[in-house]
Amino acid sequence: MTVVVAYSEDDQGRAALAHGVAEARLRDTDLVVVNATRGDSYVDRRFAAGSAADHLREELVRLGVDAVVRQPIDPDVAGAVLAVVAEVGADELVIGIRHRSPVGKMIAGSVAQRLLLDSPVPVLAVKPDGPAHSAV
Repeated sequence: MTVVVAYSEDDQGRAALAHGVAEARLRDTDLVVVNATRGDSYVDRRFAAGSAADHLREELVRLGVDAVVRQPIDPDVAGAVLAVVAEVGADELVIGIRHRSPVGKMIAGSVAQRLLLDSPVPVLAVKPDGPAHSAV
């Protein structure tokens, strides 16, 4: 059994990570953290690069969770996350979501929306203000 977390270096990603850690502990299973980037810009604020990646790994060790961090570069971020879900035979995918305005919902679909619709496993969608957010 494996829990996969779609992680981004923002409040939504940290909420997903906190809930993913809680789920992995509850299920007594492995955790795979996927922090993907399109790789099409010099700086991607949602990608944990350099010291941010080191901090992420250190935090997982501190929390005592058996976790692997993957950082694929793929023009299709949702596809990269779903590929990891399939590869590791995940039982659950945890994602962070944010409020979008009605206009924002009409514009090109978000990664979170695609993960919700295309995931072959159950998806736990969490907001940053959830109770487990303070755990990480």
